[in-house]
Amino acid sequence: MGICLRYSRSREEAVEILNDGFVKIFSKLEKYTKGMSFKGWLRRVLVNSAIDYFRRNEKHYHGLDISHAQYETSAESVLDELSEKEIINAIQKLPPSYRMVFNLHVIEGYKHEEIAHQLNISVGTSKSNLAVARNKLKKILISNSRERLKQGKNGR
Repeated sequence: MGICLRYSRSREEAVEILNDGFVKIFSKLEKYTKGMSFKGWLRRVLVNSAIDYFRRNEKHYHGLDISHAQYETSAESVLDELSEKEIINAIQKLPPSYRMVFNLHVIEGYKHEEIAHQLNISVGTSKSNLAVARNKLKKILISNSRERLKQGKNGR
């Protein structure tokens, strides 16, 4: 479920991806090679299910997101104490195309050429989406940490 949550906007979307993945796993179990890591194979199937879900629903994601047009740099660093849930929630807030490239490159270790091939985009678009995703993620995490600090000060 953790893999699916990283690739989705919501828990419901993650459940749908997970269900699709398990259907693939059970229907293609004969493709699993004994002696290989079952966990690795399962992970690959779930990542591919997330990619397939993205492709099927890509037409719903074609909104113009111009917020990346303004690159602001911040000298602040994100708090060292971030929970896994906070990080996943921040990743889920990324626009779908940025979230997909971020997960594939940073979490799964795909090269930009592989991402470009999987998503039918150019290598340059993959690199650009990763840069924008990192910038947006940084802003989300900084904003969340500021909000947490405000709540901590108001609660004292």
